[in-house]
Amino acid sequence: MQVKFYCDLYISENWMNKKRKIMARLQKNRLQPAVYVIALSQGEQNQLEIFSAILMKQHVFDDKELFVVGIADGYLDALYLVEEMTEEAYRETGDADIRRWILRRQHEYDGTERKY
Repeated sequence: MQVKFYCDLYISENWMNKKRKIMARLQKNRLQPAVYVIALSQGEQNQLEIFSAILMKQHVFDDKELFVVGIADGYLDALYLVEEMTEEAYRETGDADIRRWILRRQHEYDGTERKY
């Protein structure tokens, strides 16, 4: 599995001091039971997916490229981060198309246009 991170990664306050360590463990697919991942959905019909980092151990993720936009301390915190993303996207664009907003910001950051 290939894990890429959003340029302006959303992260729970509890994880701020461990951000780099958690990111490295996600890239190495290490077991992190308390960590929840917010990623762009694999299908374009949905915007985001929220799941426990434990699920990344399943073989369905072996050949996937995962674009992580948030790391949360539990499911409820993940919902809070999604709410925060939605509010920011709406403030900046006037709609709640989080996927398009995130990809546009990532493109501006690294100069590449990529569909996830």
